[in-house]
Amino acid sequence: TAGKQIAFRFVSDGTGKTACDIGCRDGWWSNRLKENGYQVKSLDIKPQYPGALRHDVETGLPYDDQTADLVWCTEVLEHLRDPAKFLVEIERVIKPGGLAVLTTPNSNWWLYWVLRLWGWSPKKLQNPDHKQFWSERMIRTLASGYEIYGYFPYAFRFWRIKRLIGPLSPT
Repeated sequence: TAGKQIAFRFVSDGTGKTACDIGCRDGWWSNRLKENGYQVKSLDIKPQYPGALRHDVETGLPYDDQTADLVWCTEVLEHLRDPAKFLVEIERVIKPGGLAVLTTPNSNWWLYWVLRLWGWSPKKLQNPDHKQFWSERMIRTLASGYEIYGYFPYAFRFWRIKRLIGPLSPT
């Protein structure tokens, strides 16, 4: 998605660094991270990527403390029963000065407001496995202290934004 592409702009050269791709599924992002020079540890609850670890992150992360320079985790938070516990785990495995990049759908995006007029809620429209339906306020509460970004996907151009994420950004 465009949101993941924009999030990937935060990823710098990974030469000599380790990245964890949490929720890697088919490994597309694991491969992008490898192309950026990272040594990548990939995991998913249902991996389709050779060499990825099959693991349920609800039980914690299977990594030692402060072993990752980068944690890449896209479209996972909304599937978790306890995302706050998961963020504590990310903070445990990331090295000081490391970077965590996470994305999740924004269930308070303006299009959902319109669709609600016809009875179409985010719960009806998103993946049936979603346990969380995030608004900007909810994600800011969960990720207090993190920088939060959205993107503005209009007129065939995508801008990273820090304000009005709730109504303007789908992710």
